[in-house]
Amino acid sequence: MAEPGEDHTDTDQLDSKPWFSKRSPADQPNAVSSNACVIKRDPDPYRYSMDYPDMGICLIINNKNFEKNTNMGSRTGTDKDAGNAFKTFTKLGYKTKIYNDQTMDQMKELFRKMSSQDHSKYASFACVILSHGEEGVIYGTDGPVLFDKLIEGMKGNGCRTLVGKPKLFFIQACRGSLFDEGLEIEHDAREDESEKIPLEADFLYAYSTTPGYYSWRSTANGSWFIQSLCEMLEKFSKTLDLMRIMTRVNYKVAMQFESSSSMPGFSGKKQIPCIVSMLTKDFYFPIESK
Repeated sequence: MAEPGEDHTDTDQLDSKPWFSKRSPADQPNAVSSNACVIKRDPDPYRYSMDYPDMGICLIINNKNFEKNTNMGSRTGTDKDAGNAFKTFTKLGYKTKIYNDQTMDQMKELFRKMSSQDHSKYASFACVILSHGEEGVIYGTDGPVLFDKLIEGMKGNGCRTLVGKPKLFFIQACRGSLFDEGLEIEHDAREDESEKIPLEADFLYAYSTTPGYYSWRSTANGSWFIQSLCEMLEKFSKTLDLMRIMTRVNYKVAMQFESSSSMPGFSGKKQIPCIVSMLTKDFYFPIESK
């Protein structure tokens, strides 16, 4: 499915292709050793400690240009996302670095290096991935890689100095080929007014979209999700925990965006991000970055 040409000043595009190759099931991950890992006890059992010399590393993977054989178009507008994410996470205290146009092997090597690095002095780890995608898959510039396999080394015994610390992933990529048409609703107090909400809204499960759906990106302003994420982090990082911030990201994407495209049938679509949290404590950014 061809995307609108880059001559359009501002148009919404998709981070996927219209058909998907069949994949074999992923190999089972290697068994984790039972060796104990000593971690610092947080003073508050319900709140992650920020009592470390640094916030941590923020890795930004910004894939814009793809090899012809992938059938993936250029992700115009992604540089805006990468720049906004770099600015936002640097202000939050992270040691932030952008890696542009990474192949499958280069992405695997980045995470291998991250997992083998000493994070003892860091409070957390963050990663922003900007690319094309399918459900469970992220695209390198030369093809797809299973997301779980990509970050496998960051889990458990793979990265012992991050055990017990929050590991945050923000993923801007499609997760399927469905459109969210939205649903017209009327408010009791304003019967003469209506607005659209996404069909998938109001479920609690940071992906840019729900499983099976397209994810939208403005060629001029960047993706809806990263725009909203950066704005809400900058606005609320000193007062709210991360999960409440992400709920505000959901609201902004759901209520303040609707697709506008020159392609027939691509306008008037909605989107809702999807938060899957296994965090065990509240995550508050430090009020003053170190």
